[in-house]
Amino acid sequence: ILLLLLGDLISTFCYHVPEHIFGKFHAVVHHSPNRSFVRYAILTKKPVALITGFFGAFPYLMFIPLFWIISPIGTILGLILAECHVEWRHVSLQHWQTPTRVKWICKIFCITTPERHWEHHLNSRVAFGDIFTFYDKPAQAWFRVLLRWKKMFRARYS
Repeated sequence: ILLLLLGDLISTFCYHVPEHIFGKFHAVVHHSPNRSFVRYAILTKKPVALITGFFGAFPYLMFIPLFWIISPIGTILGLILAECHVEWRHVSLQHWQTPTRVKWICKIFCITTPERHWEHHLNSRVAFGDIFTFYDKPAQAWFRVLLRWKKMFRARYS
């Protein structure tokens, strides 16, 4: 659980939100109908797009040495849960409806559902937090701060 909490925190605030403001590939790839960094890299012959996919996963991977010492099984389980959640939240909503009980459990534990994640695909300023929904409001505030900084920087140096 600690791996998931810390990985999502760092991924959201150090990668995901800044990538929306300053990046290129996340918005082009992740918020388009073709949401595969690998497919995009192959089709456009831009393998650098894979780097942003790695940056999204790195906050989870960087804790492996620390958490492995504490609990190898817990570390492996955390990584498996994180990957399963990535796959689950990206199911097509045309063919998927999260069962009511599962939605209720996810709401109690602040877990992002596919429906909530699709809100983020439709409006990249809302529904942050890859795994946990409680990162959304602070991430939206961070988004506004970074956007203000970007505008100030452009105004000053343009």
